[in-house]
Amino acid sequence: MTNSSRILMRLVLALCLSSPVMAWAQVSPESLASNTTNEVLRIVRMDQEVKSGNPAKLHALVEAKILPHFDFEQMTRLAVARNWNQANPEQRQALVEQFRAMLVRTYAASISSVADYRIQFRPVRMQPDDTEVVVSSEVTKPGVPPIIIDYRMARQGDSWKVFDVLVDNVSLVTVYRNSFNSEVRRSGIDGLIASLARRNQQNAGPR
Repeated sequence: MTNSSRILMRLVLALCLSSPVMAWAQVSPESLASNTTNEVLRIVRMDQEVKSGNPAKLHALVEAKILPHFDFEQMTRLAVARNWNQANPEQRQALVEQFRAMLVRTYAASISSVADYRIQFRPVRMQPDDTEVVVSSEVTKPGVPPIIIDYRMARQGDSWKVFDVLVDNVSLVTVYRNSFNSEVRRSGIDGLIASLARRNQQNAGPR
């Protein structure tokens, strides 16, 4: 396995465990993060269909517990970087849709493997008027070195949404940015959209 593959696998693990970040109006960030993460892990451990990789159950879990807490437009904009300004509104929408679909399939394909992991969140340092915050955590599994995961979030109204995930200081959007930039140089914005669509189609499985 190459180093880049190991990084991507860790990012996948981080994203599968990232459902906790939701509205924090009444509860401290680390408390709500811990409680919701435990709920996701409970579902994975107790639901045999999820644990065994049932595609429909996995997609339903991802849709219900993970996706509502991510800002996919912001993530896509950061991943596409300077090329975002070259895209028209229709292309931007298509990029977000394809990037979201790719991440959904990645999460669903990997989430059943998180049952043996434990995650501990660190206290969040923030001021009442902060509009961005970083929640740090440590993911552990017997016999495996701890993984440090940071969630970068921005305030949206009364809630917070993830716009990047860093695993041992490696950024999700940066990992994708490098490949996206290469594709845009080769075949433009439409070429990147087509490439993502092909990848999603190839990886499509039963739902």
